[in-house]
Amino acid sequence: MVALTGCEKFLTNDHPTRVSDDEWWTTEANAIGALGSIYAGVPDGSSGRNVMLTSGLSDEAVNRGDHIGKYDLYTRGLQNPTWDVAEWIWRDNYLDIRRANRFLENVDKCFMDSTLRERMKLEARALRAYYHLECLLFFGRIPISTVSLTPEENKLKRNSVDEVYSFILTELNACGEKLPKEYSNEEAWRVSSGTCYALILRMAMYFKKYDVAIDAAKKVIASGVYRLHRSTNATVNSYAELFTYAGELNKERIWYRRDGCGTAWTRFAPAGIGGETYLSPTNTVVDNFETKQGFTIQELGADSLLAYRINPNFKNNRDPRLTGAVLVPGQNFIDANYILKPFDPNTQNLDKIGQQKSTATGFWVRKYLDARDRQSKSGTLDFMFIRYAEVLLSYVEALIENNDWQNPDVIIHLNDIRNRAGMPPVAIARYNSQETLRALVRRERQAELCFEGQRFFDIRRWGTVSTVMNGDVFGATDPATGIATKVQDRSYTARDYYWPIPEKEMLSNPNMEQNDDY
Repeated sequence: MVALTGCEKFLTNDHPTRVSDDEWWTTEANAIGALGSIYAGVPDGSSGRNVMLTSGLSDEAVNRGDHIGKYDLYTRGLQNPTWDVAEWIWRDNYLDIRRANRFLENVDKCFMDSTLRERMKLEARALRAYYHLECLLFFGRIPISTVSLTPEENKLKRNSVDEVYSFILTELNACGEKLPKEYSNEEAWRVSSGTCYALILRMAMYFKKYDVAIDAAKKVIASGVYRLHRSTNATVNSYAELFTYAGELNKERIWYRRDGCGTAWTRFAPAGIGGETYLSPTNTVVDNFETKQGFTIQELGADSLLAYRINPNFKNNRDPRLTGAVLVPGQNFIDANYILKPFDPNTQNLDKIGQQKSTATGFWVRKYLDARDRQSKSGTLDFMFIRYAEVLLSYVEALIENNDWQNPDVIIHLNDIRNRAGMPPVAIARYNSQETLRALVRRERQAELCFEGQRFFDIRRWGTVSTVMNGDVFGATDPATGIATKVQDRSYTARDYYWPIPEKEMLSNPNMEQNDDY
């Protein structure tokens, strides 16, 4: 399904002068190398697959900088079959699917430990299922590929959504039953049993299969492997620490990409302190954070609402996750003498709104920015693609949507998450119905998971995408005028629910069908 020029010879074997399969698939070392190449598509946060940049395709952030992908075309309804972001995702996923198929077709020829080989085959199957899942969520109906094909052999038709869902579910369940619950720290990045069930949970939530979601979540919870990260230093914001080197080795990560946020400093950091900013939070995500008393700022009077919009962390009285996730005007960052001033008209102020490599909104993403990366503007910080807090939130939401909102697990797990963040317990007198708990858990998801790539899918499965992705987008409020900064106009229509099938795939596969209205 993809162009294979330059691919590793042991993955393609499509050239007469390259090593043959019989020569390659012989040793354990070669098998390990081949499996490692299948992991190449595991998403990064700030580089490679740029999971965090998909926040800019939702209502929580704005993208700038075409050199890292023309993400902003999508928010204006201008994407088409030549859109680079869709092409990258499709191409990379089907390349990795082909690698997995090649591995599964040939690894039995290798002389190696049989137990290790069986585990590696399960890893390859689970990875193949994940790559199908990502394409399913972005593109809708896709071909199921379980046999390695050359471009000339590519005639696969799109399977139905139900067929793809069933294939992924079957594969992940089978792998989840047999893969290890955990690995040593050196290999903790591998697909585990918990990874499989967490992926099932994501998929089931998207398709509103709440019984399946609850079952998958319970398996992750019951494994006893994972827990929310809490700092050993009582004075430290545990949530903020989670996204730094100090909190990198934690029991909350279920699946992560090694060095996956190594480029965070040149994606999110303020220009005035040596960084580059290409993803900027909107006022939607900032306004979502409650006060420390557990109230939304919209529940306060008009004067208080304006005070919090001008100074989002007014009197240091917001959910501590705000300063762990977002940098706001007036905040000190890294250097105690350096204050972020997006509204300062001084021409020497590199952090002005709209300045090249500066914020587009007056806010900055704080997650995964660590002072250790400042000097070199790069690092080795891992990106947590799935973490335990997401599993707990999805489990709670599935209970609520499955009409089991009075289940004690709902409050138990919400309180665990809020307690870790430094927030008060759920006010049961206020949140005493399915409707009010639904609103609370949706707010908690954004407070806890902002910029981690899930908002794009959340607003689709909730049915709110057409509302939140149409119209004006705003950033920080100018203290001189009390008016929020208008950033852009957005346009969303029904066709935007799915991405376009890439033009190259349409031209190379005579049986491929395009998504509606592309």
